[in-house]
Amino acid sequence: MPERADDRLVRLLGLVAFLDGHGPVPVPELAERFGVSERQIHDDVDQLWVTGTPGYWPEDLIDFDADAVERGVVRLTNARGLTRPLRLGTREAVALVAALRALLESPPVQADPERVRLVRSALDKLSTATGEAASAVDVRLTRDGDPQVLQSVTAALAARRRLRIRYVTAGDVVGERDVDPARLLTQDGAGYLLAWCHRAHGRRTFRLDRVLAATVLDAPVDAALVAQADRDVDVARSAAAGDGETPTVTVTFASPARWLAEEVPSESVTELDGGAFALRLRVTNPAWLRGLLLAVAPLVLAVDPPEVAGDVAAAARAALAAYGDPGPQ
Repeated sequence: MPERADDRLVRLLGLVAFLDGHGPVPVPELAERFGVSERQIHDDVDQLWVTGTPGYWPEDLIDFDADAVERGVVRLTNARGLTRPLRLGTREAVALVAALRALLESPPVQADPERVRLVRSALDKLSTATGEAASAVDVRLTRDGDPQVLQSVTAALAARRRLRIRYVTAGDVVGERDVDPARLLTQDGAGYLLAWCHRAHGRRTFRLDRVLAATVLDAPVDAALVAQADRDVDVARSAAAGDGETPTVTVTFASPARWLAEEVPSESVTELDGGAFALRLRVTNPAWLRGLLLAVAPLVLAVDPPEVAGDVAAAARAALAAYGDPGPQ
């Protein structure tokens, strides 16, 4: 599965910082620490080797010991300033204070006392360094859904207890289910509960504003099931666009539509021959999918299930018909 550009950027920056602090490190150790293959580490080093500051002459680039790399050991010789302490201006510091205050009030942080401690510690230090400017910042978040629901969810997460929830799906179907909560997520300004659903026998992501009621049960969560639900943060993040009850659609695109793999939340990306690729999408809003496919129609190679393609084609015909007969020119 192709890697998102932002995920690789985070790893590349982390690789430079780690090597700067730990000296020469064998490639297998780096691969294990960053959760990638040894081949990926070599590719990352090759990428960093041609990265640097404007000018981009050899002395402007991040550099490594070439002999060490050939022996399977990575030794950073020039970090190009990436490991220097960050110096913030007043406006940057105030923006960061506002972000930390919003983070402190968010459900994912409030559900974990350790996260509260870490965020509050960082906020206190930054506020002290910023001075009076920080005191002018006032951040108040709008809560998702019923406060009692959020209180029950956070209590269940803290106590590692099972939850019984009444939930309304995107299709406006109300049902009750028992879930083992794994974590709270935030996506595009909305809160989600990632959990193992015992009714569905699988991982599900529930929008907090669709949870009508939540009750903490006496039963403890199944640690193995929670770990399975929480095993892949990237999948959880992409699944946050849906609630586990909505259909999935697989769309095959030609190579020029590659930007969609970066911009559109998807459950998986599959590489195909000739540069084509397939996106598996969980669709909560059919109108959104119709608009997407119509916008890039020349680059769409296949749609599964076929009835989705028929629906898009019908929408296109209806749009053309709305123009009517233009008459003689």
